[in-house]
Amino acid sequence: MTLPELWFSLIAVLWTGFFVLEGFDLGVGMLHGHLGRTEAGRRATIATIGPLWDGNEVWLIVAAAAMFAAFPGWYATTFSAAYLLVLLLLVGLIARGVSFEFRGKHDSPAWRRTWDTALTAGSVVVPLTVGIILGSMLNGLPIDQDQEFTGTIVDLLQPYPIFFGLTLVVLCLLHGSAFLWLKTSDELEERSARFAGRIAPVAVLVVLACVAWTHVLSARGVIPNLLQVVAALAVLAAWWLQHERAAGWTFVATSVTLAATLLGLFVDLYPRLLVSTTDPSYDLTVAATASGAYALKVMTVITVVLLPLVLLYQGWTYYVFRARVRTQDHEPAPSEEGAASGY
Repeated sequence: MTLPELWFSLIAVLWTGFFVLEGFDLGVGMLHGHLGRTEAGRRATIATIGPLWDGNEVWLIVAAAAMFAAFPGWYATTFSAAYLLVLLLLVGLIARGVSFEFRGKHDSPAWRRTWDTALTAGSVVVPLTVGIILGSMLNGLPIDQDQEFTGTIVDLLQPYPIFFGLTLVVLCLLHGSAFLWLKTSDELEERSARFAGRIAPVAVLVVLACVAWTHVLSARGVIPNLLQVVAALAVLAAWWLQHERAAGWTFVATSVTLAATLLGLFVDLYPRLLVSTTDPSYDLTVAATASGAYALKVMTVITVVLLPLVLLYQGWTYYVFRARVRTQDHEPAPSEEGAASGY
């Protein structure tokens, strides 16, 4: 494996890591009002991801930074083409982060309702916009011989990229409900399990359609790649495991589904980085778009040293905050009861 191939693989892993880890955060953000129902319930759902969400978002920053450093042409063309979507993505991320901090700063029901809405909307926007951007890489964009994007935002808002974004939204909902089922207790736990049961068959249909569409679009023959087969089997397993009331294994299956769906896209994209709908000869490729050998070597050494430390720290964080969250521990204080009851 050459260094450009290694960094393409690493970038695919970084995007996958973002969705496996941040995916349940996003799902919890979408579901916190629906499953929480009461103020204590909403606080409990948010508490399940409170110590984790900001660390998980680092994977997004590192994935984008790795694209910039390893394949500057890929980064420049993609992010220039998706400028409006990137702006919307940033708004969604900001809305999520601010809502965590601000919703408890005032006792007014309208105040909490505003930030709960921001949390829900931001949690939908993030996977949808990232999915559209990633899907557009395979679907293709009008790129000229100078690696310049020559189209408009309409070229990104095509059926396949939008469907890929919606697929990630559905999978985040399933992933988040499985996480809440695993991390909460009592009524909140039961509601999470029931929601996972309702969304699981939808996820099965969406993933099977997405896998088939991705492979047809790649024009790689009849047989899908191994990871796409894994994605299909994993989402079916998640549906069955939910029915068997195996919360932990359901969460594992949803993690595998997200990982295989993302990696399957990158496998079908390789050796291209971005498909040109103007002329196939204008496709951005791994070999032609990579940074110089010295830069890639330095980046590789730094990654080998620092990545294990980051993984160890994040694993320790998950271990420390592994306990279930109880709704009764998040009941509003007596001074808040009157305000909370008006929600």
